[in-house]
Amino acid sequence: MSGHGHGGGHGHGCCECDHEPAERGVEYELYKRIDIEKLQCLNESRDGDGKLVFKPWDQRTDREKFVESDADEELLFNIPFTGSVKLKGIIISGEDDESHPAEIKLYKNIPQMSFDDTGKEPEQAFRLNKDPRAELEYPTKIARFSNVQHLSIHISRNFGAETTRVYYIGLRGEYTEAYRHEVTICNYEAAANPADHKVESITPQTQFIS
Repeated sequence: MSGHGHGGGHGHGCCECDHEPAERGVEYELYKRIDIEKLQCLNESRDGDGKLVFKPWDQRTDREKFVESDADEELLFNIPFTGSVKLKGIIISGEDDESHPAEIKLYKNIPQMSFDDTGKEPEQAFRLNKDPRAELEYPTKIARFSNVQHLSIHISRNFGAETTRVYYIGLRGEYTEAYRHEVTICNYEAAANPADHKVESITPQTQFIS
């Protein structure tokens, strides 16, 4: 694992952009729905850095937290959600140089994906523009990303540097809580067992109260 120094100064959004992002920021809160402890980033130069780029909208231009690739230019993020996601768009921001990602491929519901799996046909692929200010959204084909429990993002190449650096990955979409039905059933069964033995005492009380 090779260490790396932090980038230069902090970049902040321009004034004319500050009104519109507040609304977009609400849409870009899927990072809160990531099971961050189980998130994997393959080929990161420092363990755990891949988790740092999924951050709040107002921190998207922060340069203190980033992930850099290790052996070559590729990175592979395995992102488990705590429920079901309808993914509508993605933003990927890097440095304004050749280390910025140039192409990404998106895969859904393939847990523990490895680089050996990246030969599979992706759900969608994008050629990226350099976006150091995190302003460019790439809209997904929503029909293909309407029931996502696990998202894999493969950064397959950059603009020519030996390694790739990413500061921010923003995910826009809708979230549905998982296992709600299952929890309801468990609660019902747990409550039903003691009630079975108290039917005679409960019934008169219920009639009396009503």
